[in-house]
Parts: sequence; C-alpha cells; structure tokens
Amino acid sequence: MIQTLPLALPGALVDTHRIDLSALYSTGWGVEAHDVAVAPNGEVYALYGVHRYTHGVADDEADPATANLGYRIITRYAADGEVLASAVCCPSDGDGDDSAVVNGGEMTLCVLPDGTLAISARPDCTTLVAPDLGQVLAAYDSNDRRPFEKFTPGDAFASSISVTPSGRLLCVTTEYGVWKYGNTLANVVGVADGPLTPASKPVIEAIASLDPAPTRYGEDDRRDHVRYQGDPVGFDHRPRPALTERLAGEDRLAGWRDSRLGRPVPLADDLFVLPVYGRTFRGGSRGRPFVFALVDDQGAMTGRLGGMDAWDDSPFTGFCFNVASDPHRGRAFHLNRYGLYAWDSSGTLRARLGTDTKTFKPLSRFTLATCSPAGELLLVHTTQHLVLRVPTPDDLADLAPAVEQALRTYARQRTALKSRWSPVNWHWTHTTTVHHL
Repeated sequence: MIQTLPLALPGALVDTHRIDLSALYSTGWGVEAHDVAVAPNGEVYALYGVHRYTHGVADDEADPATANLGYRIITRYAADGEVLASAVCCPSDGDGDDSAVVNGGEMTLCVLPDGTLAISARPDCTTLVAPDLGQVLAAYDSNDRRPFEKFTPGDAFASSISVTPSGRLLCVTTEYGVWKYGNTLANVVGVADGPLTPASKPVIEAIASLDPAPTRYGEDDRRDHVRYQGDPVGFDHRPRPALTERLAGEDRLAGWRDSRLGRPVPLADDLFVLPVYGRTFRGGSRGRPFVFALVDDQGAMTGRLGGMDAWDDSPFTGFCFNVASDPHRGRAFHLNRYGLYAWDSSGTLRARLGTDTKTFKPLSRFTLATCSPAGELLLVHTTQHLVLRVPTPDDLADLAPAVEQALRTYARQRTALKSRWSPVNWHWTHTTTVHHL
C-alpha cells in the first residue's frame, strides 16, 4: 500500500517555544529527519529533530519562547498511516539527566524481534523503548571518551542495529583512535545471536573491521560484549584483513585512509552489505571511491553490489550514504541524487531509475531511509517533511512502473494531507499524545 506520512511536530512544543514555522532555515532553526523503522505488524516509527539557535541569545536564557532549543522526536504511525503517539527526548539544553534516552551522534532506529524499539547512537549507546513510546525500558550508555579527560567506561552496546529474517542482530560498534582521531568512530561490524533485553545484552561476534590498527588504545577501551575468536576486540585483536586492506589497491590517491563505514544491512541471515566510503573533501567529493561490500557471517568478502560508476552514480553528491535491504527476498537498494538502484543477492544490478529522466526526477528530492519487513521502501522528502512508503514488486524488472505509480500517488496524497493538516511552509503539527522520555 502506497502511503504518505507527515513528520509532524507536537503542537504543544511549537506553542511553548513559539517556533515560527514560516521562518527560513537561514534564520537559525530547522527540522531534520534521522531515521525510519517499520515493525513486522506494519507500524512505522520515524525519528527526526528540531533545533533553533539564535545568535546573541544567551545559553542560559530562561524564557522558552526565545531560548535556543534542540529536541529529538519519535512518532509512531499505525499500519494505516494514522499518527498514534509521539515522544520527545534529548533536549539540547539539558545536563544529561533530563532525558532517559541516551543522546549521541548518528542516531538510528530498529524494531527488535520482540517489538521493542531500540534507539542507538554513536558511541555504542542503545536505549530500549516500549512499543507504544510510553516509557524507556533500559539504557545502555557507553560514556563518551574524549581526549585529555578522565574516562570511566559505561555499559555500551551498539551504534546501530539491524535485524535479519531469523532475528539475528547486525551491529556496528565504535573504537577509539580510528585513523588516529581522538574520538570514537564506527569501526567494527558484528552479529549477535541472542536477544537484547532490559535485563541482558548478547555478545556481538565481530566479522569485519575498517581501520586495522586504531591508536591510543587503553584497557578501558575494551568492551567485553564485542568479541572476535573468543576474546574482546581491542589493541591488535580484531578481524583481519580489514575491509580497507582488502580494498587497498582501489584507491590510489589515499589508500582508503580516513574512509568511513556506513550502516550495514542484512541481505540474508548470513550475508550482509557493508558500505565503505572514501575520504570526503571540502572542495567536493564526487568521484571518490565507495564500495558496497558483500560479507558473510564468517567474515569472508564474497563480492559487492556492482554496476555503479564512481562519478556518474556518486553517493557523495548530497551525501546520500544509506543502503536498504529486503532480506526476505534477497534484494538491496540505494538512492542518491542520480538514481534509485536495486540489486539481487548476488550483487548484480537489476534496476537503475535515473533522476535525469522526467519520470524519476522527483526522486532526487528524497532520501532512502529503510526497507520494511514486507519489502516496502521508505523514502523521506528532504524539504516537504513527508515519508513515502513504496511497495516493491517481486520482479525487480517491474520496479520502474511501481515507483512511477508511487510518485503519482504521493502527489495526490500530499494534496489531501495539506487540506487536512494545513501545514505552514511544509511544516506539520499534531495534537496527538506526546510522551516525554
């Protein structure tokens, strides 16, 4: 079923902070989508943020109508698209105790096999939230490690989680000193076969790493739940050869130094897509190398998603780095400014819908969020703050007409939503139940 869902702000939040929805983002405020997840029952969770920073306003400004602000918002939608509830968390003006959700960078969502919503953030912070968004069930907080500051290890889990068809957890964890930086960056991919619950966390068995030799390591940087060949990952002990060592001959300019690991997705229970992106440059990065590697659960690189050109299909334009997968049917998808791409489980490109055509040009305004358990693509419009749910056909040869129909339906549904919701400058508000986590 094709659906269009609004990324709506709680009306009470807008009123309390007197947010001017008609103002341009250049005035210092904005709304930004972070991630979308879909439960097996068809319910959708969307994670997005709102911020405001006004130059000259003191950080300790007491009046909420004029103070700077920042919040994360999670909205839950029924399978039919109705907004069921929202939750507000992670206020930027808090002292760390104002929200039970652990805040961090690159925040993502995942619906665990038991229906619990997992909110993960770098570095390896995972918060478990009840499916109805009514309460936080548990928080695994790693405690961020910073240079020249005393570090007390916390109770970490993962920076991102994805679920395979049988319920295995595909996880990314961070390490300190990746590429000699004085912070924690995503570096290890692993698989957990046990459940993640408020009472316990499973061991993550590492299958791949990015930087083979992070520096400035200490004993406190080891995490007992992230293991390789029976021992905790750390110092010289991690999967080798690393992804960058396997790809070393493909980047003559930088040898993959300062490369980044994207969020992996499962292509099957035992096969995963691991995105690796070369270093980005301030003057433009189009043409930089990238690889969507296929790695099995034993750590062997079995191939890659093929058929993309480093320049003509570059994900660096607009920084469109997401990959989504339908592991139940063994397909992977990627959307960037140049097109929508679809592969089968062998890594063979089966469809490319180029945005240089009139039919699919509207795709350049969307970003790819995820793929539902039913195989639907969830796309987020970058300026209209809407989520488009696109069913995909069994035969990828029929993807083009399916997406074309979805784009036409989006235009009609968007018009209907505007009539019902009366958005201001494509900013939507709702009065549904709001939880404060």
